Amino acid sequence: MSKANIAAAALLATILSACSATPDSRATGQALDDTAITARVKTNIAKSQGFSEAATINVDTYRGVVLLAGFVDSKQQIDTAVAAASAVPGVDKVVNSLRLKSAP
Repeated sequence: MSKANIAAAALLATILSACSATPDSRATGQALDDTAITARVKTNIAKSQGFSEAATINVDTYRGVVLLAGFVDSKQQIDTAVAAASAVPGVDKVVNSLRLKSAP
């Protein structure tokens, strides 16, 4: 095997290992999947009945686990947001950190 072939094989191995997941990180494909899931969850929540301020809900996804955070007006909005997130394909779990807004 020539030096050029060894160098090419080493470069390929480095590139492929950079795209693989470790226990504490995501592979490139998983990160893209999580981004798509986040977008679908946000869209699903925005389309849900009773949400005039869907933008107040923050959505983050990591390895298929969706975190909902922010403030909403009612318990019904919390339940609706969790149900909307759970209905998105690719969502393995929803972590609800939504809180009710305090009355003025």
